Amino acid sequence: MEIIDKHHICVCICTYKRPKLLRRLLSKIEEQETEGLFDISIVIVDNDVAESARIVVETWGRQTVLPFSYHVEPEQNIARARNMAIENAYADFVALIDDDELPEVNWLLHIYKILKIYNSDGIMGPVLPLFECSPPTWVIKGHFFDRPVHRTGHLMEWRNTRTGNVLLKRALFENNHTWFDPMLGSGGEDRDFFKRKIAEGFTFRWCNDAPVFEIIPPTRWKPKVLLKKAFLRGKMAFRRTSSKSSSVFTSFFAIFIYTTLLPFFLILGYHHFMQFLIKDFDHIGKVFTYLGIDLVKEKYIEG
Repeated sequence: MEIIDKHHICVCICTYKRPKLLRRLLSKIEEQETEGLFDISIVIVDNDVAESARIVVETWGRQTVLPFSYHVEPEQNIARARNMAIENAYADFVALIDDDELPEVNWLLHIYKILKIYNSDGIMGPVLPLFECSPPTWVIKGHFFDRPVHRTGHLMEWRNTRTGNVLLKRALFENNHTWFDPMLGSGGEDRDFFKRKIAEGFTFRWCNDAPVFEIIPPTRWKPKVLLKKAFLRGKMAFRRTSSKSSSVFTSFFAIFIYTTLLPFFLILGYHHFMQFLIKDFDHIGKVFTYLGIDLVKEKYIEG
């Protein structure tokens, strides 16, 4: 009889005040097909000091057969939460998925097989929008929740990386315990991680057959929410850039162009108007941060 040396995948979930969505995600992970190729465990890190996920995890934990652990990172910082999850992921591979995403039943199986085929250090998959109800036409036309997709096997550049749907070799995390930079705890910590790893010679590829579905509630497509997120992105981008003077100069010029052309875009259609208004706010966030004006105090914009 052939003895199969099974691998172990630990699914890491960082969650913040989404207990109902977390419960749905945990159920979906329980349903994952493995074909006997790997075992599954789960690490949950609650990034809410009030521990809003604890009751859900404890209730679910009483009936699951999957090994799991629950941890709390009291400081609201996604980088710290991810580092805590990785630190407690004792497995050959680490899968990262967001608490507002739902995988198909063969998600891990597909992404695992592609990693083995290409012998890559990590595999990323699509994140597709799943609207809770029908959004306005301008949201669909503007593609505000669409993300880039690639052919399976595509070699990823760091600018297109993220952690919403990814399987990584545990060997990527052998050195220190600050893999994700806490200084980028409001966003951009994932691309920063992949940028450094790619520079070290690690490779990451794409699996187009392993999608997860991001749940989009109606609050997410409110113009105010979209613009606040754009402002926050600009603020974080300014703090990350090494050439701050050049970045601000470029943003001043972009603000002038976008703002001047906004009435023209509105004539073309509201979705065009919102697309360029969001681009405008990305640059406004940079300039206001440079001037010491902070209109968005939140670390995350919940929608």
